Amino acid sequence: TTTTAQSDYDREVDAYNRRYSSEATDTIPSITLDEFTRMTQKNEQVQEYEERIKAMAQQNINQSQLLVNDPRMYETIYKASKVADKDTTVLIQGETGTGKEMLANFIHQNSLRKDKILLCLNCGAISKDLIETELFGYVGGAFTGGLPKGKPGYFEIADGGTLFLDEIGELPFNVQMKLLRTLQEKEIIRVGAGKPKKVDVRVIAATNRNLMQMVEQNEFRADLYYRLNVVNIEIPPLRERRQDIVPLANLFLKRFNDKFKTNKSLSAYSYKMLEDYDWPGNVRELKNTIEKMVILSDE
Repeated sequence: TTTTAQSDYDREVDAYNRRYSSEATDTIPSITLDEFTRMTQKNEQVQEYEERIKAMAQQNINQSQLLVNDPRMYETIYKASKVADKDTTVLIQGETGTGKEMLANFIHQNSLRKDKILLCLNCGAISKDLIETELFGYVGGAFTGGLPKGKPGYFEIADGGTLFLDEIGELPFNVQMKLLRTLQEKEIIRVGAGKPKKVDVRVIAATNRNLMQMVEQNEFRADLYYRLNVVNIEIPPLRERRQDIVPLANLFLKRFNDKFKTNKSLSAYSYKMLEDYDWPGNVRELKNTIEKMVILSDE
């Protein structure tokens, strides 16, 4: 009844006020029934919002290889789900080993281009002298040692699909300008060619560097940064989503038990150690640690 509900609220408010009556009243003041009601409603709204995000994100997670248990990661996946079917550029930021390529794959698999190719290129793994030809290709005779008929670049090969450019912050300044033109005009010019060629490619870029700081230090073009940064998704480090540690550890444990034909398990102490560690190498370090434990442990 209303009377009972009113008395319950009164008791909770009184309990709150008594709990903090011995502390400084200028920092924790007493609250009224209306104030307590508003606090309760706000908490319920926040909880409802978080549950809705989790449910919407889970719909797409179930169709992928992602494993998510922490609320912060659910927010990340929710944002990725919202942008996945919108044909725009995405910039993924996060520390090394957080899973940027997996998130790019998640976006592609939930996009309108999911039946087309997804190409991945690590910009930091290719020589600065070769990155331009890898991205845009070249025509025959463009340089000594090249193929006589030339070679298509990643943009041409990915035509109609998605191109994931990892470690975009490592891209040389001169290539940044050419990439900007490609994104704006949706066309490429092979090295040594005179005519542009139209391409239809969605670009997802990723970096573990602070691109805004690089812009301020004239190490990254501001116009390219803002062109890439249409939608920014940041993946939190593993130490900030600790609820994912144990499920990920169990996933890797099963995977490596299957791979090495073993039946190893983790003790309660081991789980506690995994949860308490800060994982500077993030998910990649956790994966490597579990693999090492499976190989070297006796039990």
